Amino acid sequence: MAGEQVMTVEEGQQAPDFELASESGERVRLSGLRGKPVVLYFYPRDDTPGCTKEACAFRDAYGEFEERGAVLLGVSPDDEASHARFKEKYSLPFTLLADKEHEAAEAYGAWREKKNYGRTYWGVHRSTFVIGADGTIVRAMYGVKPDGHPEQVLAALPEPA
Repeated sequence: MAGEQVMTVEEGQQAPDFELASESGERVRLSGLRGKPVVLYFYPRDDTPGCTKEACAFRDAYGEFEERGAVLLGVSPDDEASHARFKEKYSLPFTLLADKEHEAAEAYGAWREKKNYGRTYWGVHRSTFVIGADGTIVRAMYGVKPDGHPEQVLAALPEPA
């Protein structure tokens, strides 16, 4: 991947479809959720400080997402067992998807070169996408910070009809 151009998705375009396993092993296909808005958030790793903060903030605001009829999906390269532990530990009420080969993250431009303590590597760049009921990208947010993020996402969600 080194030196490759990272593709990004843009607002108004069709959301790239994917099928991934949930923490329970169930297969979830994005196109199978048409008819409902979807919040798709990519995060680096289960049970790490920033990712836990973000997941718990989404958990705490989950009722508001439900009121809007939105499906909330968290996606990381962790496997199903890791997701199941993370979900149970923090009582997360939404689905976590295992993107072990980072295909979905790449399709959305969330898989990027990162630098940390002088080390360069590829990983998930914290990103969130609001997808309309018709399957188009309503809002694409790259490089998000966990603090106040659910509020930003709720503001981008279309009002229920």
